[in-house]
Amino acid sequence: MRLPKIYGFLKKDLDIIESALHESIQATHPVLRKASMELLEAGGKRIRPVFVLLAGQLRDYDINNIKKVAVSLELIHMATLVHDDVIDEAELRRGKPTTKSLYGNRVAMYTGDYILARALEEATTIRDANVHRLLSKTLVEVSIGEIEQIKDKFVWDQTLRDYLRRIKRKTALLIASSCKLGAIVSGLDERDTDRLYQYGYNIGMSYQIIDDILDFTSSAKELGKPAGNDLLQGNITLPVLYAMENKEFKQMIEETFIHPDHTDIDENTMKMILSKLKSTDAINMSYKVSDLYLDKALRSLDPLPHSRAKQTLQDIAKYIGKRRS
Repeated sequence: MRLPKIYGFLKKDLDIIESALHESIQATHPVLRKASMELLEAGGKRIRPVFVLLAGQLRDYDINNIKKVAVSLELIHMATLVHDDVIDEAELRRGKPTTKSLYGNRVAMYTGDYILARALEEATTIRDANVHRLLSKTLVEVSIGEIEQIKDKFVWDQTLRDYLRRIKRKTALLIASSCKLGAIVSGLDERDTDRLYQYGYNIGMSYQIIDDILDFTSSAKELGKPAGNDLLQGNITLPVLYAMENKEFKQMIEETFIHPDHTDIDENTMKMILSKLKSTDAINMSYKVSDLYLDKALRSLDPLPHSRAKQTLQDIAKYIGKRRS
């Protein structure tokens, strides 16, 4: 079963959010409008709006009220993708040219800033100080995460703690906030709101770890970018950290990336690196860490009363845990 089928009953409300996203990013300047629309139409799982809606369905659900939160969070996510592609010098995302590759770094950065500004504009229509505080705090952490990712590029002596802190800011906090904001807007009590935040945080950690695994185990066609692209960009992910416990792999990495210009690494060299990484226990060990976070996510939901929304949250967690492509 594909992920969208799990939450297929939300299609009508997700279509409303999609329309609101299109409306929100309309710009008077033609370049900003075109770049923003191309990014939106490149698609995506819209998993953050899904979490907003599901959390909201656990109490007083009103799509007209909750869509403002969902739109704000998805726009924030879109803005971070544009900025990430500039930092990583990425030419492709989901198999399509990035804003950076189409328009250059300057236009891409301003497009990301514009989308972020529209996210904040959407948020101003929500009359709840708790929502604004959480959104602001999340944005601060995401920004710190962007800086940390730049600082940590090609730094081979990182620790597990460094990696986990980085993906917390890169992915987990925005998903955690999606769950919590959906709960706040729908009027859940503080205890259940915190449970949903913990669910989202742990799902986000697991989701990113599996994404980092798939960067090595999936094909370029499945990824929409070259296999091992994170490593080429100098991003030290969990499989690499575990694989570097193998002396031969660590030596291979250090010799391959010894020169400041890493853009001339040929395809055969990358194939050798990927093959060596997969010959270690790094992939299996990384999946075990993902499973630990998934178990925590599922336990967070246990005290909540049974409902279709709760079951769907559980099913999404189980799907993420089994994801191999």
